[in-house]
Amino acid sequence: MTRRVVDPEKLFRRVVGGHKLYAYAQAVGGGELLFISGLLSRDGDGAVVGQGDMGAQIAQIGRNLEVILAAAGGGLADLVKTTTFVTDIDEFFRHADVRMRYFGPGLPASTTVEVRRLSHPDFLVEIEAVAHLPGQDA
Repeated sequence: MTRRVVDPEKLFRRVVGGHKLYAYAQAVGGGELLFISGLLSRDGDGAVVGQGDMGAQIAQIGRNLEVILAAAGGGLADLVKTTTFVTDIDEFFRHADVRMRYFGPGLPASTTVEVRRLSHPDFLVEIEAVAHLPGQDA
């Protein structure tokens, strides 16, 4: 099986001890499946976007997701599965309109889980995804 790292330069890179901790995505099986790491609401410089505002965080994650999908040769309509981790499920459902702006085109299978905390207390939502890229089937 072939693998291709998709790691757009526009996005913040988490580096600890001089080591990049993960790739944003891996395209596998000839490139047709794209597995996207859990995304947080960081801008290109690594600053938290939407501190205290879950809707703004979902939107930033959607924008970051668009960058990754474009770098891999796809778009939002190519999403087939998302897993969303939120710190407040009731607050998450108040932002269905924001979520649909980014995830509506592909209407992916979806799982949402409430968690006690994410990797930093300012983060309210994290989303990982799988996409099927157009024209990439071997």
